[in-house]
Amino acid sequence: MRAWSVVEPGPVERGGLRRVDRPVPLPGDDELLVRVRACGVCRTDLHVTEGDLPVHRPGVVPGHEVVGAVAGSGAGVRGFAAGDRVGVAWLRRTDGICACCVRGAENLCPASRYTGWDADGGYAGYTTVPAAFAHRLPPGLDDVVAAPLLCAGIIGHRALRRASLPPGGRLGLYGFGGSAHLCAQLALAEGARVHVLTRGAGARRLALELGAASARDVREPPPEPLDSAILFAPVGDLVPVALRALDRGGVLSIAGIHLTDIPPLRYETDLFYEKEVRSVTSNTREDAREFLALAARHGVRARTHVYPMARADQALADLKAGRFDGAAVLVNEW
Repeated sequence: MRAWSVVEPGPVERGGLRRVDRPVPLPGDDELLVRVRACGVCRTDLHVTEGDLPVHRPGVVPGHEVVGAVAGSGAGVRGFAAGDRVGVAWLRRTDGICACCVRGAENLCPASRYTGWDADGGYAGYTTVPAAFAHRLPPGLDDVVAAPLLCAGIIGHRALRRASLPPGGRLGLYGFGGSAHLCAQLALAEGARVHVLTRGAGARRLALELGAASARDVREPPPEPLDSAILFAPVGDLVPVALRALDRGGVLSIAGIHLTDIPPLRYETDLFYEKEVRSVTSNTREDAREFLALAARHGVRARTHVYPMARADQALADLKAGRFDGAAVLVNEW
């Protein structure tokens, strides 16, 4: 089969992602073989490609927002049939027995493994997934619409919950890409007042189209103090900027898996008055189920830009350069 591989991590414009031929993978005893129909393009794929995240699997195939059809299964799988539509997300496997898993925090499992980082993902004709971590997708969502929900949407949802936004609260979103524009829709549907701070003029226009109360440059202050903020841009310099925009008792949630260094914080201006900083680590399967149900109920949809799988490298380069708003999705066309 055709696939894209991170043969040698490096800038995507210089061949960090390369086309390769691979055999169709064989599913393990508890796994599904999935024929990929669509795969969202996530910033984490860019971090894996360019080496911002350490290599876990040499030559890995990126991609963890996969929509596909079951094409086979291991001997131990029950409950799935050939042709069933499934989603494959970032969290691939946990041990199920550690203290984190037992208390319902499987996203913190020390033995957790991830699609497109520890195992080959969806930038290919086929991928595999443990059946226990495959997601049933709501009816009525086509493949392209569903794909970005499987990471951008789920992580945005967890980041929003980690931000402890009060009912009807004032929420600031720093950066407005694939995850943030889905998070904004959910927050608005739940009654929040949303302010978007981002560098791209196109992203600011999209924010206003979706119903944001304001959209300003990322270095400008929002028009009112914030109860909560979420940092989606992987830019550590924005941490003190967001903290200063919080009202007393406000919470900053940092959504990315990678962040550049945070500059020194001043206690009196950045952290005093019981402000909090919280990180977001992956997601649980319950997060995924909850978000997919909410997305179906509230009509949360990504602004999508479709690329053939043959142009996955261009899609990542365009993501890096900020050439599109919303989210890019690869369809299995070579």
